[in-house]
Amino acid sequence: MNELEKILEPLSEYIENKKREETRWIPGEDWVSYSGDVFSKDEYIAAIKSLVDGWLVFGKKSRQFEEEFVSHLGMNKGVLTNSGSSANLLMVSALKSKNLYNFPVGTKIITPIVCFPTTVNPILQSGFIPVFVDSTLPDLNLDLEQVERVLEEDTDKEIRAIMFAHALGNPPNMDKVMDLVKRYDLVLLEDACDALGSTYDGKKLGSFGDMSSCSFYPAHHMTLGEGGFVATNKVRNHKVLLSLRDWGRACYCNTKKPGDVTGGTACGNRFRKWLPQNKDIIYDHRYVYSEIGFNLKPIEMQAAIGLEQLKKVESFHSSRVENFNYLLDVFKPYEKYFHLPKATEKSNPSWFAFLLTIKESSSFSRADFVEYLEEAKIQTRNYFSGNLLYHPAYSDIAEQYGDLREIFPVAHKAATNSFFLGTYPGLTKEKLKYIREVVNNFFSERRIK
Repeated sequence: MNELEKILEPLSEYIENKKREETRWIPGEDWVSYSGDVFSKDEYIAAIKSLVDGWLVFGKKSRQFEEEFVSHLGMNKGVLTNSGSSANLLMVSALKSKNLYNFPVGTKIITPIVCFPTTVNPILQSGFIPVFVDSTLPDLNLDLEQVERVLEEDTDKEIRAIMFAHALGNPPNMDKVMDLVKRYDLVLLEDACDALGSTYDGKKLGSFGDMSSCSFYPAHHMTLGEGGFVATNKVRNHKVLLSLRDWGRACYCNTKKPGDVTGGTACGNRFRKWLPQNKDIIYDHRYVYSEIGFNLKPIEMQAAIGLEQLKKVESFHSSRVENFNYLLDVFKPYEKYFHLPKATEKSNPSWFAFLLTIKESSSFSRADFVEYLEEAKIQTRNYFSGNLLYHPAYSDIAEQYGDLREIFPVAHKAATNSFFLGTYPGLTKEKLKYIREVVNNFFSERRIK
């Protein structure tokens, strides 16, 4: 046993004991969380080994994760980032690249108004114009009939792309989406941050778009603590995404051997006349910049954790489906009060959460029901933004529209009546049984008709 193993052995024992302590749960006293990491000692040990190895920034583990995860998605090329939000920012920024799509400022992109802000924010931050569409019930995915009408009315062809998230892992009709993308020559940016493991007609979500994103925030299907990913099948897209992530750097010579600037390089020509505005200067290609980029890399420790989490993804998926089906059974007797979630035809969702929208005919409000659950220490969450334009950050955009409630009626319902419960693997049978008891008590105590 080497010195490191001697240190890690008692640490492993400590982690296992700590995890056992965390499984102790008292109904009504301890929270039923809607999400959380599902770690064993493996993730902690991998993180510590990564730190001890002494390479802190993006390195070999990060490259290994890129190669393994992109294969899991069914795509060819991948870029690991420090967050899912950064992944979305990279995708949209790639549309601006003069080395790729070269979309001008003012280009229009279709996106649903019911969303998480970081699907829309990169569109605004890049100088593009979001063309908002409403959503549909019960899934809260973008309304594809409205998308088609908007595209038909776009006689000047100002709409060049479409970007949306699969609502809580449940996709829209992807046959219809891909038909519209093809007919109107759109770039599809697929936000699959909530949809890892979900499929449509046997094809994995995250493999439909020209580029797709994934998130590894602790609430998501697997976690690196923080982290995100962009996947693509196009080599040119991949090169631009790498550059944008890495300060705008032109060189990708460390693709195969991160941190090694001498061996295994892609071009073998670090020191050449690389600068187009002065071709007399011999310059190190590692410090030549081809994009207006960012620094959105993860640290190596995140990738080490991710490689362990990736081994468990299939079991995470199974648990989420099982927990979703249990909750569906809990709420089925009360279907007259709720729009219950339902998988899109042809889909097999890896459910991010259990979405509920209270029907307008119900005699209780979202606040009534959610407060009852929260008082019983059952966590809930609103469905992200509801109508995004109701929020103060977007007031200047909202002013360009008329009556938001009239234009986006489903988005209004999402803002007033929608919420979700967790489905994550940490929901034990004991906790799920408690949720059933509390839900049943709500209806029996209040004698709701």
